[in-house]
Amino acid sequence: MDQILDIVPLRSFVAVADRGGFQRAATYLHLSQAAVSQHARRLEAATGRQLVERDGRRSRFTADGEQLLSYARRILALHDEALRSFGVDSEEAIVIGSTEHAAAQLLPYLTATLGKSLPDHRVRYRLDRGTALREALATGRLDLALIPGASDDPRATPVGELELTWYSSPGWSRPSGPVPLVAFDSPCALRTAALETLAGHGIPAEVGAEANQLAGVHAAAAAGLGVALLATFGQAPEGLVPRPDLPPPEPLALTVWRRQGLGPVVSGHAIKALRQLLSANQAPGAVVA
Repeated sequence: MDQILDIVPLRSFVAVADRGGFQRAATYLHLSQAAVSQHARRLEAATGRQLVERDGRRSRFTADGEQLLSYARRILALHDEALRSFGVDSEEAIVIGSTEHAAAQLLPYLTATLGKSLPDHRVRYRLDRGTALREALATGRLDLALIPGASDDPRATPVGELELTWYSSPGWSRPSGPVPLVAFDSPCALRTAALETLAGHGIPAEVGAEANQLAGVHAAAAAGLGVALLATFGQAPEGLVPRPDLPPPEPLALTVWRRQGLGPVVSGHAIKALRQLLSANQAPGAVVA
C-alpha cells in the first residue's frame, strides 16, 4: 500500500472540524490557511476521495470527509496514547480568556480544578477587554472566555454573580458635587453598573479618571481621584478601602463564552468549577481559598 495517512494532516483535518473552518484551524495550529488546505488535499490524494466541498462562502465535509473524520479522531487518540505511554508530552492546550475583573480570585482556582479534571490538557490564559475576547473566540484564538455581564448569545452560559464593592483611598471624602468615578474605558460592564447604581439613587456622578487596565484603575483610586466599583471577592486591593456610605450595587452576572466547535467536556468542567466557586463565595460566612 503506497498511500499513507500522515498524523500532521489528520490533526489539521480534525482542527478544521473542531474549530469551525480552515482559517480558525490555521490560527489554532499556528499555521497558514494555505498549509491547512494543503493538508486536506494530501488526505484527498491518499484516500482518492473528495473530502471537502464548497458550500457558498464556506466549506463543508462530504460524506467521505465525515467518515475520515471519525477515523482521524481514533487514529490521533491512539497516537497520543502511545506517546503518553512512553512519557512523551502530548498535552492539548486550552486557551482561556478573561477580563481583569476578579481574575486574581477566579483563574488560580479554575487552573487547579481543570488540572485535576483534565490532566491531559495544558491551560493558558489571555487577559483582555470583553470586546477583544469575543473577537478572539470568533477567530478561534480562544477556547473559552470569562466575561462579566448577562448575555442571550448561544455561546454564553451564566455561571453565577460577582459581588461588587465601592473602593477609594483611605483619605477620600465624598464631595458636595457629583461623585467622581474611576473606571475602565467604555464599554465596560462595571463602568455601566457604577453609573446606573448612583443614578438610580439620585446621586449625580461623573467619570473623573479612566484607565484601560485594572492596575490603572487601582492607582487612580489610591491617588484619591475618585471611587471605583470593583469585583474583589471581599479582598480590598492594596491602598484602597471599602465605601459603605455609597449605595450597594446589584451583583454582576458572570458568563462563560465558548468558541464554536468546542467539545462539551472542556466547557462543562470550566462551567461546573466556576459555579461551585461563585456559589461558595456567596454563601453566608464562606471563605474562598
